[in-house]
Amino acid sequence: MAQFLDAKAAQPDALLFFRMGDFYELFFEDAEVAAGALGLALTKRGKHLGEDIAMAGVPAHAMEGYLARLIRQGHRVAICDQTEDPAEAKKRGSKAVVRREIVRVVTPGTLTEDSLLDARGANRLVAVTLRSGRAAVAAVELSSGRVETAVCDVGDLASTLVSFAPSEILVPDRLFGDADLDQALATADAPVQPLAQALAEPRAAAERVARLYGVATLDAFGAFEPVEISALGLIAAYLETTQVGAVPVLSPPRRSAEGQHLAIDPATRLSLEIDRTQRGERAGSLLDTLDRTVTAGGARALAERLARPGRDPDRINRALDAVAWLVEHRALSGEVRDLLKGSSDTARALTRLVLGRGGPRDLAAIQAGTRIAQELTALFARRSDRLDPDLPHDLERALAALTPDAALQALLAELDEGLVEDPPHLARDGGLVRAGHRPELDQARTLRDDSRRVIAELEARAVADSGIPFKVRHNAVLGYFLEVTAKQAEPLMQRGAESPFIHRQTLANQVRFTTVELSDLDARITQAGHRVTAMEVETFEDWRGRVRELAAPVQALADALGWLDATAALAEWAEEVGAVRPEVDDGLELCIEGGRHPVVEAAVRAEGKPYTPNDCRLDGAGAGGCPRLALVTGPNMAGKSTFLRQAALLVVLAQSGAFVPARAMRLGVVDRLFSRVGAGDDLARGRSTFMTEMVETAAILNQATDRSFVVLDEIGRGTATYDGLAIAWAVTEALHEANRCRALFATHYHELAQLEGRLDHLANLSLRAREWNGDLVFLHEAVAGPADRSYGVQVAKLAGVPTGVVARARAVLDQLETTGEADSRLDDLPLFAMAEPPAPAPPVAPPAMVEALAELEPDDLTPREALEALYRLKALSRSPGPGRR
Repeated sequence: MAQFLDAKAAQPDALLFFRMGDFYELFFEDAEVAAGALGLALTKRGKHLGEDIAMAGVPAHAMEGYLARLIRQGHRVAICDQTEDPAEAKKRGSKAVVRREIVRVVTPGTLTEDSLLDARGANRLVAVTLRSGRAAVAAVELSSGRVETAVCDVGDLASTLVSFAPSEILVPDRLFGDADLDQALATADAPVQPLAQALAEPRAAAERVARLYGVATLDAFGAFEPVEISALGLIAAYLETTQVGAVPVLSPPRRSAEGQHLAIDPATRLSLEIDRTQRGERAGSLLDTLDRTVTAGGARALAERLARPGRDPDRINRALDAVAWLVEHRALSGEVRDLLKGSSDTARALTRLVLGRGGPRDLAAIQAGTRIAQELTALFARRSDRLDPDLPHDLERALAALTPDAALQALLAELDEGLVEDPPHLARDGGLVRAGHRPELDQARTLRDDSRRVIAELEARAVADSGIPFKVRHNAVLGYFLEVTAKQAEPLMQRGAESPFIHRQTLANQVRFTTVELSDLDARITQAGHRVTAMEVETFEDWRGRVRELAAPVQALADALGWLDATAALAEWAEEVGAVRPEVDDGLELCIEGGRHPVVEAAVRAEGKPYTPNDCRLDGAGAGGCPRLALVTGPNMAGKSTFLRQAALLVVLAQSGAFVPARAMRLGVVDRLFSRVGAGDDLARGRSTFMTEMVETAAILNQATDRSFVVLDEIGRGTATYDGLAIAWAVTEALHEANRCRALFATHYHELAQLEGRLDHLANLSLRAREWNGDLVFLHEAVAGPADRSYGVQVAKLAGVPTGVVARARAVLDQLETTGEADSRLDDLPLFAMAEPPAPAPPVAPPAMVEALAELEPDDLTPREALEALYRLKALSRSPGPGRR
């Protein structure tokens, strides 16, 4: 308990998993918390300060499953392991306690185990700092070693932070209360860990980061602003605390230049469902629809590509060059994907090995990744005579990273020779080194593995020499021994010292003996087993050390494999759906011909239905009469929201370096993307739907530039009709005149349509619908001009609103549309006239028609006479009669 209390004092905010034999035990309040969180039995053991000590425990072999549940619930867990062999402890005395120390603190942002991580998603630890109106975000993905920083204005902190999808956020404690920071943290939806402000001071932070990388200065990594150094310093301090002396291998911090990525604020990211739907699920998102990757690293690379689209036309076009090249060389792309399927998660395996948490299977992952890298470079070399003479820049760079250097090739050759094909999970389990790799290991294995045969031979000799049916047994106390029943042992007990069989132990029904030969054999077998384990662990540690020395090229290789998989997956998807390469430049045009919403199209095609493509033409420069703002009208359910999101998602795809589902697309790069489509109450902040809508609209009007792209849906609908119309009118004018951005604005305020004659660069679009036999048919086709009506009553009918309510609504609508003064429009309508409408009276046939019909005898008519009679009745039906007009 003294050991436990010392360890707990070092990590008071974490649940302490305290290793005792085959279990991890928790005590005191930790036990109570874990018992409630995990459903464990809560017991008591001993007393402390006169009080019972609460205790709960989990088996060591199942620890990771319990650990995952605690981390998902937001707990931090400190692992206190036995760091000394029990045999060593006994040398200090029979009652000596095995030494235990905290070896790691597990938090949501510092996970490395496959069982605790989403293989296809990044797990980032992120730090946020503010200084002089500037904000910095530093992010490390510990499981793969990638480090990034980004600097922005404080007002852009939310969009920058959310783009990293943090799993845990570090913040200096003195910054809490800053409005922009609090808003950013609220939208990030990740646990926040406050740290002392002193850890973010630039000078101390720089020293800490340099110590983490093992360098004297950070100058070689580039020029970082003080606010960035502060954020990196927070991460370095947290890693020192949580990794308890284990130094991860991290790539040099990669700095994202300001303005390098398309800014997507949290509301827009949620609205467009880029990587998660509005229900928080991956299925149904853009990422899920596009994902054709075959490796975990490739899936993470694709997710990052969509989460942080670029803004530099040159870099975007280089990425598009690579996709286009793989689309063109379809057969080779298929061979690349087939090879990649055999790859393991090289990046995460490397991190585990470096941190001392990896096992032989992680070595196998490094081996597989390196071998596949060799095969990929050989594949391109073999096909070089049939390929374009010049590879795209990004593809050529990836192939260079995939070419192992001499040291890495030597390690691969040794792993191929020495590592078994299916290695064990842990090195101490043994069986990881191939036979023939180490002769002394083979000798020790022979002795250990042949022990059963040797023991059987010794047992047979003992039976033959004594005539007594001995059985050789083994336990941890006596080792190997000969066992017989008490009655059979009597002759041996009478011989005394003359017998070669030495008495060891007498039980109720058995007596146990040994011999000099058996004792010697026992010692040699035990020693051989220990030697085998020691030599296998030694071999593993040697390989692990060499992997650590080669961490940089292995990291580069893993990144290249992920990039190649993501790029080949985009080419595969483009081929499947008929996507085309967009033309991306630094202009202000957005021209989409025959565009299709990638997610909706996939769902529609899955049902065997066609998808209706649409055009969208906007130009921020107003060239050639092309508008920069389009008002979109039409009935609900006609596809206005889909049309708006479709345009926004095609921008995301194009600037991510992906092909787009369209006949053609030209895009002048967008700096900021805003989508205010749909809103709900924000009860936690006391905001109504209308207030939430206004807050998001204000952010757009304050931040959108002439290079931005904005999609708005139904602004102003949450208040009185004239208030809403006034707000929508003013917002439209501001977007057109002040922001001057490219925008699509969907509305049911048809009065806004007249702005087309007032604003030079505004045009009307509408989604077509037609009435047919009393029903409304949606054509999902965008055409020029405003909609003639909203068809709200017809949509209510389609939704299953009771017939009486629909009829009442139609009557009210007719009255509103036909009467003059607004105050008298409803005066003539009875209050709450909700009764079912009377059924229409059946038409009354004309008398002449009735008489002619009565005279007919159908059975007596020939076919020709019957046809003539039918024509005669048809003519009579047109004559006036009672009840007809």
